Amino acid sequence: MNSHHPLAQLILFRIRDFLRVPSALFWVFGFPLLTTLALGLAFRDRELPELAVAVVDGPEAERLTPLLESVDGLTAQRMTEEAGRDALRRGRVALVLIPSPQPELIADPTQADGRTARLMVVDALERLQGREDRLTVRSQLVTAPGSRYIDFLIPGLLGFGLMSSSLWGLGWALVQMRTGKLLKRLVASPMKRSHFLLAFMTGRTMLAVAEILFFALFARYLFNVPMVGSYLAFMFLGLWGSTAFGGLALLVISRASNVETANGLINLVTMPMMVLSGVFFSSSNFPASIQPLIQALPLTALNDGLRAVMLDGTPLLALWPQVLTLGVWGFIPFLVALRYFKWM
Repeated sequence: MNSHHPLAQLILFRIRDFLRVPSALFWVFGFPLLTTLALGLAFRDRELPELAVAVVDGPEAERLTPLLESVDGLTAQRMTEEAGRDALRRGRVALVLIPSPQPELIADPTQADGRTARLMVVDALERLQGREDRLTVRSQLVTAPGSRYIDFLIPGLLGFGLMSSSLWGLGWALVQMRTGKLLKRLVASPMKRSHFLLAFMTGRTMLAVAEILFFALFARYLFNVPMVGSYLAFMFLGLWGSTAFGGLALLVISRASNVETANGLINLVTMPMMVLSGVFFSSSNFPASIQPLIQALPLTALNDGLRAVMLDGTPLLALWPQVLTLGVWGFIPFLVALRYFKWM
């Protein structure tokens, strides 16, 4: 492309404008880094925490407390029944044991720790009554690469970052240009509307190259997140997702006349996907009745694709449903925005 072509000049204009704003650089690179660092430290590799058990004071409490303390994975402390129930309610203990000839166990059925503590306490009490194991089990403890929560989290954070930087980066910039009457001046220049909108999408995609590389290398060397698949496939999928969100951003703000309206519209688009599309937890947790809707969302397609490449080594050709979904979300909104984009 000729360097004097309107599209090339508009792309340079967009990139230079971005680089002149330090706050934009922070939100694209600094904020994701700090978020990943905080969450990575919170969910870094570590041993499972010991489960606390409250033993209600009574004749048997003095004998049972040391027994439970000796069980690997349990801690026990004596307290009154009232204090034990209060500690259970506040999440300070996983189980309350009331010693008696028929011991009573109090646990919250909605908490996985309570169920685990119950099994461990029952096993310890049965052993105390003389139970002997008839089967010897050999255990092999293996932590598979990519099985940690931080491994699941990193691709989701990258997908969310690409969505946010596309929608906010493009949307906010265009609305500010509209409210500052800059678009009104540009409309008189010798360029096509398609050149102008493509320049914003292309500039955003070019910046996404650095964003994806920065994010992947940061995760690899700081948290040892594996890249089982191809870096090229990972990069392509990230850039395709950034392009899709660029088209969506143009549609969202195509007729927004002020920053308040743009702010509301962008939040209306991003917030549901942040919750539904598997950024912080798997989207499979939602009911089956809304799964078709969730799978049709662009952020779901991007997150699933990034995780498949990074953690499972899935080839790009096998991810054609995600690539197709992102393409539809980028192409159709761009065409609609091209038709209804308002300069003033």
